[in-house]
Amino acid sequence: MSAPNSSYDPVAPSALDEAAVRAATETAEAAIAAAADLEQLKAVRIEHAGDRSPLALANREIGSLAPAARAEAGKRVGAARGRVKQALASRQHELEKERDERVLLEETVDVTMDYDRDPVGGRHPLTTIQERMADIFVSMGYDVVDGPEVESEWHNFDALNLGPDHPARSMQDTFFVESPDSGVVLRTHTSPVQIRTMLTQQPPIHMVAPGRVFRTDELDATHTPVFSQIEGLAVDRGITMAHLKGTLDHFAEQLFGEGLVTRLRPSYFPFTEPSAELDLQCFVCRGSSVGDPDHPCRTCSSEGWIEWGGCGMVNPRVLRACGIDPDEYSGFAFGMGLERTLMFRHGITDMRDMVEGDVRFTVPFGLEL
Repeated sequence: MSAPNSSYDPVAPSALDEAAVRAATETAEAAIAAAADLEQLKAVRIEHAGDRSPLALANREIGSLAPAARAEAGKRVGAARGRVKQALASRQHELEKERDERVLLEETVDVTMDYDRDPVGGRHPLTTIQERMADIFVSMGYDVVDGPEVESEWHNFDALNLGPDHPARSMQDTFFVESPDSGVVLRTHTSPVQIRTMLTQQPPIHMVAPGRVFRTDELDATHTPVFSQIEGLAVDRGITMAHLKGTLDHFAEQLFGEGLVTRLRPSYFPFTEPSAELDLQCFVCRGSSVGDPDHPCRTCSSEGWIEWGGCGMVNPRVLRACGIDPDEYSGFAFGMGLERTLMFRHGITDMRDMVEGDVRFTVPFGLEL
C-alpha cells in the first residue's frame, strides 16, 4: 500500500485569495457603515456575517488547503471576520444610542401639563344588569329586599325543605363560617331572603332579592365560588303557574326584547312543587335556526332556547315553616344567575373576566345608569 502523498499542494480556492478576503472585508465594512438603522444593520449582519456570507464560505474552504497553507489562510480569514464582527458591534452601539436619544426627544411627556378631560370609566356590568332587572320588577309592583350574606343553616336549608341529609348541605357545596357543626354558613342562594320576608310580612308578598351567593366551586370559564343571583317570590291568594309564566314572559321581554317568551320544563327543587327549569327563547335567532343547517345560531346552538334558571310553585312545607297557611295562600318563586344572563346577553365567554377587576373589561359597558 502506498503512503499518503504529503507533497501534494492543491491550488488555493479563489475565495481564500488575499485580495478576495480583503475585498469581502471592505465591502462588509462599507455596508455596516451605511446602515441607517437597526433594521438595516440586521440585514447587513445576515448578508456579511451570516452562514452564507463570503467570509463564512471562505472559512469553510480552509480545510481543502494543504496542511502547510491552512494556518496562514486561517489567520487571514479569522482576522477579517474579527474586523467585521467588531464593526458590527460598534455600529450596533451607535445606532442604539441614536434610537434612545430620538425616543427621549420624540416621546417626551410633560407631566406638569393640564389635561383637558377626566378619563372615562365604566360601571361594572353586573351592577348595571342587576339594577336593570330589579327595576323591571319594581315597575310590576315588587319590592327589592336584601339580606345577610352570613346565614344560619335553618334559613339557608331547613326552612327551604332541604333536609339534613340533602347533598347541598355537604362541605363540597357550602362554605361553613367556622365548622360544619357551627350552623353558620355563607348563603348558597338568595332564597333565605325570601324566608326572612315571609317570617316578617303577611301576604300579599311580591319581592325580588338580588345579591351575592357563595359555593365551593373552582374558578374557571363557567364557574366562580362567588357569583350573583336574583330570586323572586310572590305569595297571595289564588296564585297559580299561569301567573308565574306571565311574569317571566314580561320579564324576558323587558330585558331581551319585544316578543320574547319563556318555556317551562318539568324539574325538581325541594322548595317548589311543582318545579320547572326556565328556558328563554333565543333572542338572536328567535328559534328560526332550528332545523336549518344553512343558518346555524351560535347563541343557542340552533336549539331555539337557552337555559336560564329555575322556578315553580312554593312548596307548602316552606309556607308552613314561615307561618303562612298553605290552604289559604299559594305562591311562586324563581331564580336565575346574573353572570349567566350577562354572558349570553353580551357574548361573554369567560366568567373570570367579570371578577378579575380589569378596567378594559368594564369600560366598553360605559356609564349607563
